[in-house]
Amino acid sequence: MDMIRDSASKKAAVIFTKSSCCMCHSIKALFYELGASPAVIELDQLDSKGKEMERALRALGCSPTVPAVFIGGEYVGSAKDVISLHVDGSLKQKLLNAKAIWF
Repeated sequence: MDMIRDSASKKAAVIFTKSSCCMCHSIKALFYELGASPAVIELDQLDSKGKEMERALRALGCSPTVPAVFIGGEYVGSAKDVISLHVDGSLKQKLLNAKAIWF
């Protein structure tokens, strides 16, 4: 759990993903399109810590566990939540507030 919080607090935007997840790819592409460069943590590319981090994400209430998006150190949600924020216009503002993008 501490690894998740520590990782999420070090960068303005962090996405926990798996390399085989198409929704993870879509969320990363959305962030890049908005001008953000999130820290991307590919859980399936890590050694044993990847499984441990996935269990911690599940314990934090992340369902599904990936993609799990954190902005400004706070859990924003999964792909569905991020897309909803993007549609209503508040994702960009969250990224601006966290200094993940500048204009």
